[in-house]
Amino acid sequence: MKRLGMGLVGPGFIAAHHIDAVRRLGDVDVVAIAGSSVESAKRKAAEYKVGRSYGDYRELIADPDIHVVHNTTPNHMHFPVTMAAIEAGKHVVSDKPLAMNSDESRRLRDAAIAAKVAHAVTFNYRGNPLVQHARTMVADGSIGNLTFIQGFYLQDWLTDPNVYSWRSDPAKGGGTSALGDIGSHWCDLAEHVSGKKIASVLADITTVVKTRYATEGSSEAFSKTTSGDRKAIPMTSEDLATVLLRFEDGTKGTFSAAQTLPGHKNDLQFEISGLKHSLKWRQEEQNELWVGSHEGPNCIVGKDPALVAGEALRYTHLPAGHQESWADAFMNIVSDAYTWVRAGAGIQDKPSPLPTFDDGYRSNCIVDAILASHAAGNTWQKVQYFPPSF
Repeated sequence: MKRLGMGLVGPGFIAAHHIDAVRRLGDVDVVAIAGSSVESAKRKAAEYKVGRSYGDYRELIADPDIHVVHNTTPNHMHFPVTMAAIEAGKHVVSDKPLAMNSDESRRLRDAAIAAKVAHAVTFNYRGNPLVQHARTMVADGSIGNLTFIQGFYLQDWLTDPNVYSWRSDPAKGGGTSALGDIGSHWCDLAEHVSGKKIASVLADITTVVKTRYATEGSSEAFSKTTSGDRKAIPMTSEDLATVLLRFEDGTKGTFSAAQTLPGHKNDLQFEISGLKHSLKWRQEEQNELWVGSHEGPNCIVGKDPALVAGEALRYTHLPAGHQESWADAFMNIVSDAYTWVRAGAGIQDKPSPLPTFDDGYRSNCIVDAILASHAAGNTWQKVQYFPPSF
């Protein structure tokens, strides 16, 4: 089997996990890294033990040994880097959000489809076995007709006003913070597991920490500064949001997204209720799926290859009692992306759980509608999504 070459643009926090996932596949070589400068790229290449480095992403894309480009840059660079890769005929794995807004992401989706390249977005929570087991239970009618979908994604890393990064800068992170960064994950899971699309939203969003403090040049994610020549930076993007949802078939829902709630480290939870059962999955206890019943006892389904069904089985790599992790779920999604590449990138060959640029575009559309709802005085807004025209 021909080995594939991977190149990564933007070696920040998440880059190490992309590289780890690719190397675990066994048949893909990490060829090169491109950074914001020659010096930073060389430093990161040495850290990750990658042979080539480039100070310009265009040089990496032009490398003939690279077949798949991973875009892990700050949000404002997602569009130019991804579009350049598509135009060069390279397959792309992009971090979310796919782009800064729905217009940009729609253009990327349409360009990728026209170029017939594989195009994946790292909504990595789809890669958890019990997420796929829950999806199978919903699809086969095990929980009955859906009535309510609820949950949250809560973190606390922005609680301290001394924490500042590019994510808090609208020019680099976009007009949203918590919603684009983590709320997008929750909405993707809700649609993926339920099989239903969010049709309209009503939102109430706020900025809890209104001023942050940073030193010149401090922009790494999760960076904290408490000394030196600091400056006060007014915050304009939200760090707390609550949203009511209406799905396309009339099913109701609600979720919250926040990054300023002490004690919540990476607390993602969704619950789907039908007339027969409810299903609840929590990322911090990701090897368990709670099944609620009205007439019988509630129970916990453990991550066990003898118990799970559908796509969950091939995502389950260890026997019962052996815990699988965030990194394993991430690797499952990356593996599906490369399976699609090897199959020729035809839409009919895409593994069904794999999130594509169309899912990334839908995510941008939902976030845009949430922001519009709040700006209009907390009114219901339709999600303005346009399917591919070809």
